[in-house]
Amino acid sequence: MSEKSYFNPEDLKKFGNITDWQEEMGSKFFDYYGEVFKEGALTEREKALIALAVSHAVQCPYCIDSYSKTCLVKGADEEQMMEAVHVAAAIKSGATLVYGVQMMNHVKKLSM
Repeated sequence: MSEKSYFNPEDLKKFGNITDWQEEMGSKFFDYYGEVFKEGALTEREKALIALAVSHAVQCPYCIDSYSKTCLVKGADEEQMMEAVHVAAAIKSGATLVYGVQMMNHVKKLSM
């Protein structure tokens, strides 16, 4: 018996269908997306590693699946991929902690 989940890996194959209900904006998105991932100041491999890290930070299972594969195709190894994930984790935890300063400032004002 398989357990149901909101995440269905098969849905990733349907990503191109986002143009079905809004062709103009969907097409513009895909044009932009394609341009972003072309070789530029960063290599396609570097961009794939960044995308993998961001995928983890925003917790997108579709992106994680997609960019795990893309990283391998572009020549990244498992150690580089995991290091990218750790970078994302460090930034996300740091961002969470820095909001602690806001909380501390607010508590100080309330305590006056």
